Amino acid sequence: MAEADWDEVTYLKKKPVRAADAKAQKTLNAAQRRGEEIDTSKKFAAATNKQKSAAKDTAKLDRETEELKHEKVTMEFSKALQQARLAKGLTQKELATRINEKPQVVNEYEAGKAIPNQQIISKLERAVGVRLRGKDMGTPLGGKSK
Repeated sequence: MAEADWDEVTYLKKKPVRAADAKAQKTLNAAQRRGEEIDTSKKFAAATNKQKSAAKDTAKLDRETEELKHEKVTMEFSKALQQARLAKGLTQKELATRINEKPQVVNEYEAGKAIPNQQIISKLERAVGVRLRGKDMGTPLGGKSK
């Protein structure tokens, strides 16, 4: 009985198939000969550097306007923000720090290049103490100035 034990071979674990081996033509042919199921579907945008959200942005732009351009802040808004910031004696970087945004965000709003975001506009209004929206743009937040 002891000699028979040495003749038996027991495999405890099979080697896992590597991804590169699974895609090899030799491996695919062997799987077909064994009658195994093979999935050959191409993944969407596989091996490309495309963003998935690009289609969503295009659809949003299409709904907003015919020219496919986002709405930007007005020049009146930009001037009111810049005047309020200078009246407070703040730099763009200091204002950005106060509202927890990057200095580039404040720069874009003052240059008129930013896409309006109501949350950021609210933060800017509180930081400079001036209304930046509506018909009373440029008036202090405490109330209308006379």
